[in-house]
Amino acid sequence: MANTHAKLAELDPVWARINTEAETAIKDEPLLGGLIHSSILHHKTIESALAYRTSMKLGSHEMPEQLLREICDMAYADDPELGQAARADIVAVYDRDPACDRFILPMLFFKGFQAVQAYRVANWLWRTDRRDMARFFQMRCSEVFGVDIHPAARIGKGIMIDHAHSIVIGETAVVGDNVSMLHSVTLGGTGKEEEDRHPKIGDGVLIGAGAKVLGNIKVGHCSRIAAGSVVLQEVPPCKTVAGVPAKIVGEAGCDQPSVAMDQLLGVR
Repeated sequence: MANTHAKLAELDPVWARINTEAETAIKDEPLLGGLIHSSILHHKTIESALAYRTSMKLGSHEMPEQLLREICDMAYADDPELGQAARADIVAVYDRDPACDRFILPMLFFKGFQAVQAYRVANWLWRTDRRDMARFFQMRCSEVFGVDIHPAARIGKGIMIDHAHSIVIGETAVVGDNVSMLHSVTLGGTGKEEEDRHPKIGDGVLIGAGAKVLGNIKVGHCSRIAAGSVVLQEVPPCKTVAGVPAKIVGEAGCDQPSVAMDQLLGVR
């Protein structure tokens, strides 16, 4: 077993750590043994585990788990970037969320992480012209997680959505790498436009709880949007905006706001 873990750690350190934590978790809480075995230890790869977990969460009488599992397996097999993005998302949650002290937690319990992985499969379906099935994934993700991400939206890797309640990301939205957002964030439009109508969020941006970013506007790399703000105009890189409507109130305060997760706007 030790040799197996050593080889796995060398090939896939994120998945190896999840397996080690899973074995410890069963020792600490045997009643979760069935859940942890079926969700993690039964699988040879993180992609297989993610496909199983997503299908179990989104399955319903309308669409059984087995069919969804087959779709997810096809997505991960066809596009290896989905699995790599999931690994980056796990590390991001662990690094930025003080409530996350193990890699296993997002896989099992964090609906923000799980919703993003469901979106990634839906996005693959959209890109492969299976758009009605993509919309089914979107619907179920909204019903189960309270997270409504249009499958055509483009979202990078290293994403952390904390608490993940009432998140809305529109069809033409773009979210860069290493973005952090809290609950009740909306990346929405401003009316009934049918073309490019949603925000473009740069890399390393921190979006506070309840913030609304509306329209086809750019939010520059490594900027901060304060909680409760309504952003209607472009935000330059490395700035902090706050208010309704949001205005620039200072610099971002650090090189990577989405990692630092500092939301106090310089007030101490």
